Amino acid sequence: MREYYLAVDIGASGGRHILGWLDENGLLKTKEVYRFPNGLRKVNGHLCWDLPELFRQILEGLQMCGELGMIPSYMGIDTWAVDFVLLDEWGMVLGDTVGYRDNRTQGMERYIYDKIPEQDLYARTGIQKQPFNTIYQMEAVRRKQPGLMRRAKRMLMIPDYFHYLLTGVMAAEYTNATTTQLVSPVTKDWDWDLIDTLGYSRDLFCPIRTPGSILGTLRPEHKARLGFDVQVILPPTHDTASAVLAVPSPGEIPLYISSGTWSLMGTELRHADCSARSQRDNFTNEGGAEYRFRYLKNIMGLWMIQSVKKELGQGYSYEQLCQMAREYDRFPSRVQVNDARFLAPDSMTQAVREYCAQTDQQPPEAPGQLLSVLYHSLAESYGETVRELEQAVGASYPALHIVGGGCRDGYLNELTSAATGKQVLAGPAEATAIGNILGQMLGRGVFDTVDQVRECVKRSTDLGVFEK
Repeated sequence: MREYYLAVDIGASGGRHILGWLDENGLLKTKEVYRFPNGLRKVNGHLCWDLPELFRQILEGLQMCGELGMIPSYMGIDTWAVDFVLLDEWGMVLGDTVGYRDNRTQGMERYIYDKIPEQDLYARTGIQKQPFNTIYQMEAVRRKQPGLMRRAKRMLMIPDYFHYLLTGVMAAEYTNATTTQLVSPVTKDWDWDLIDTLGYSRDLFCPIRTPGSILGTLRPEHKARLGFDVQVILPPTHDTASAVLAVPSPGEIPLYISSGTWSLMGTELRHADCSARSQRDNFTNEGGAEYRFRYLKNIMGLWMIQSVKKELGQGYSYEQLCQMAREYDRFPSRVQVNDARFLAPDSMTQAVREYCAQTDQQPPEAPGQLLSVLYHSLAESYGETVRELEQAVGASYPALHIVGGGCRDGYLNELTSAATGKQVLAGPAEATAIGNILGQMLGRGVFDTVDQVRECVKRSTDLGVFEK
């Protein structure tokens, strides 16, 4: 009897349920069974996630699996990082679930650095400074809503909270926990001394468990509704950690971009690099499978192009956007894609034009000019990051793997190959869901090592090749 594994992969703009299984040749097969929208919305003046609606959609997708007669034996959920919920003594969410693009963390770093200098914080955690990191979000709650923090009994990251709703078990999955900037890369556990220094109760933080850990079965009310049960097993719950697990590079240290709303560009290390130089270059050491470190840099990514697409209206496909950009391939202006103004502007189009004007460059007028600026700026940021990365780790990589939905963008792949001087290997596009599924299988003993997982991905994927 075929054994199905279900990945519930939830991103900033939507989620999907993807079933995976191995065929008789050991190749991974997948089937998308359900898809649903997601997005931040204004609640009480802040950008928030609608967790009750997302969980309703999780159950709807499970029900669809039953209706299709493809009942999973195991399932796990991955989402974006850094965001969390605070729970009261009855396990109920306190306050609104504010998202990372909200501006509530502005100025919070000074309160953290009053207690621990910035360089010491990086040396302890190896996590790059981002204004939306969990550590700054928690400080924002403490400063602006102190009553919530006093009432809080537990803190759970978003996928941990959904797993709790499914099973009744509270746990902190390792890969996502590392993005809080509160985990030690040495002990692979919460940095309790840091937590004490910041003045948080240790009781807020659940025991950390590694990908592959089984949490348990569904709560009785979910079993009754669905008519079946499923074992909930932790994948790498940070979507990038799942995507990196699916980089098809067995037996070699990969250079990769997990390309989507964000571009996460990096490699793997066996030991975190928490040096002053690494901090200066703003690299991060996030947890991965087998305690490998995802040594990477966050780059604003396709968010900028997605925003422009939305502003242009519904009449344009991504293929059309690429063609519009190609028509203005020699348009000269560039932007620093990680400039804070591009994180959540009211108008991405206006933000780009203002940046160009303020830096004495030609502001783009036609949509194709605007898109050319973004595509070239993103590719050049990749090129700069590759050079920094190779210098930091003392290695040279012959090829760059691009995984995730952004690997479908042939124009960006061409520009990236030219900007980095690397052969670009594109695929798989569904890397996050695939890594989620194979991470579950790794925990179940279907595979013994990460290299075996990546060999399976390589044999199961047709890669696109782009030369410089």
